[in-house]
Amino acid sequence: VVVTATRQTQRADEALADITVIEREQIERAGPSFSLPDLLSRQPGIQVSNSGGPGKATDIFIRGTSSKQSLLLVDGMRVGSATLGTAAWQDIPLSQIERIEIVRGPASALYGSDAIGGVIQVFTKKGSGEPKVDAYLGAGSYGTQDVAAGVYGGTENLSYSLRGAYTESKSYSAIYSKAKQPFYYNGDKDPYRNSSFSGNLSYRPAAGHELGATVLYAESRNHYDSGAGFDNYANNVTSAWNVFSRNRLLDNWTSTLRFGQSIDDARNFASYAPNGATIKTTQDQLMWQNDIGLPVGTLLAAFENLHQKAVNEGTFDVGRTVNSALLGWTASFGAHKVQLNARHDDNSQYGGKTTGYAGYGYQILPSLRVQGSVGSAFRAPTFNELYYPGFGNPNLKPENAYNKEIGLLWEKAGHNLSATYYRNRVSNLIANDQNFIPQNIANARLEGISLGYGGQLAGFDLNGSIDFLDPKDLDTGKRLQRRANKTANLAVTRRFQALTVGAEWQGAGGRYDRAAEINPMGGYGILNAFAKYAVTHEWAVEARVNNLLDKQYETVRGFQTAGANVFFGVRYAPK
Repeated sequence: VVVTATRQTQRADEALADITVIEREQIERAGPSFSLPDLLSRQPGIQVSNSGGPGKATDIFIRGTSSKQSLLLVDGMRVGSATLGTAAWQDIPLSQIERIEIVRGPASALYGSDAIGGVIQVFTKKGSGEPKVDAYLGAGSYGTQDVAAGVYGGTENLSYSLRGAYTESKSYSAIYSKAKQPFYYNGDKDPYRNSSFSGNLSYRPAAGHELGATVLYAESRNHYDSGAGFDNYANNVTSAWNVFSRNRLLDNWTSTLRFGQSIDDARNFASYAPNGATIKTTQDQLMWQNDIGLPVGTLLAAFENLHQKAVNEGTFDVGRTVNSALLGWTASFGAHKVQLNARHDDNSQYGGKTTGYAGYGYQILPSLRVQGSVGSAFRAPTFNELYYPGFGNPNLKPENAYNKEIGLLWEKAGHNLSATYYRNRVSNLIANDQNFIPQNIANARLEGISLGYGGQLAGFDLNGSIDFLDPKDLDTGKRLQRRANKTANLAVTRRFQALTVGAEWQGAGGRYDRAAEINPMGGYGILNAFAKYAVTHEWAVEARVNNLLDKQYETVRGFQTAGANVFFGVRYAPK
C-alpha cells in the first residue's frame, strides 16, 4: 500500500505515477555504511552528488531536476531549508525509517512548490503486537560506529514506537588529494556524527477514528573543507513533528486534520568565525484532507496553510504564508484507471499559482498495462534568491515545468518489467545574470527513458534498472552539470535458509562538474557485497563490503569518495 502518489491509500501496482517503494528489509541491508542519499542513488531515475563523504553537502537529482526541484516529506510534513531551497538529505538517519516512497514526475498538483522532479517521502517506524525491544550495533572502516535501539508494541486500539540512534565516522579528507586541481588543502580527516530519535503514537478510541502523533529529530556535526588553513564544521538540526485526527464521518467520508512543524537549523563554524553563523528555517503546516467515496472512484478535497520563516543571522529575518486548495479524483472501472488533480497555491510573496495533473492507464492484458500522464509543476524562489543583501531579487517569479510521459508495465508469475519515457520542459529557471543577481532567464529540457526489472530467476532475487537521460540547457545547448547521461543499477540476492547473501552493482557515465560542459568527470562502476546470517529467530550477524574493487571516482570535482570499506553488525529483532 502506498499513499504518496495520490495522497490516498492504494496498492502500489495501481498507481499511475512512476513509483518505487523501499521496504525496511532493504533499508536494514544497507547498514551503517549507507546514508539516505546512498540508498536513493541506487533507485531508478535518481542521481546523487556528494562533496566529500558522510554528512557532506549532497544534491539529489530526480530525472535530472535539481535538489531545489525535489520535495522531501517526513510523515507527510514538508522538510528542508527555505533559504538554500533543499533538504539536508545526508542528515536523515536510515535507522529511524520504516519505509520510503518515491514518486517520479510532477507532483505540485498534490503537494505544491518544489515537486518538479518528484517527491520522496520517508515514514518513521511504527509499533504493533506485544511489547518488544530491538537493537543494533555495528562498526567498520573509517572509524564508523553505529548503535540503535527501540521499544515498540501495540494493542487493538493503541500502537507506539520510540527509537534512538547514534552514528559516527572519522571518515577521510573531503578534498580528493589526487584531483587534477591546484587547490588541494586541508588533508586532515573530516569526521561526522549524528544523534537521532523518533516517536510514533496512535490511539483508536472507536472504529473509524484515530488520534496520532509522530516526531523525528536528528542532530549532526560535520567537518568539511572550504578553504586553506581553516577548520570548518557545521552543527545541523533537522526535525519534524505532527499531530493528527483521522475520523470516518460517514461510511464513504474520511476526514483528516493534521498540524505540525519542521525545522532546518544550520550553524556553521570556522577558525576565523568561532561564534558561528546561523541559518534557520521553520515551517508551520496545517492540513485538512477529505476522502469521499463516490459511485465511481474517490474524491479528494484538501486545504492547507503553510507559514515559512527564515532567519539568516545578521542578514535577513523574513517569512511568507501559502494558502492552498486542491481537488482530486481517482477511479478504476473495467480496464481503465484515471487520476485527475488540480491545486491552487496563494503565496503572500509572489501571488497565485495553479497546477494540474491528468493520468490514464489501460489494462491491455491481465499482465500488461499502458499508462500516460501530463502535469504541471513549479518551484518558488528561495529566501536567499529573494532577499540576500546585494545579491537578491525580490521580483523573482516561480520556475515553471510541464511534463508528459508514457509507460508500459508488465507483471506475470513473479516477474515485473517497466519502461517509461518522459519529457519535462522547465521554463523561467532562476539563474544569475552577469552581475550575479538571480533572474528568471533560463530554460531546460529533461528527457529520458527508464527501464526496470524485478523478479526471481533460478532462486536469485533480481532488481535492476537502466536510465538514459538528456538534461539540456536550452539556452546554450549544453548538458546540465553533474548529471550523467546513462546510469544503471543491479542487485542480486540469494537466501539459503538462515543465510542471505547478495551483491550490488552501480554504474554511471561521465558528467561535467560545471555548466557549459567544462571540468569533466569520468564514469564509474561500483561493486558491493553483503551477507546476513540468522543465528536464531531473534539474533543476526551482518557484514557488508562497499566499493569492493576500490574504484576511485568523483561526483563533485575535487571531492573524495569512499574507497573499499568493510562493515560488520549484530542485530537483535524479536519476531
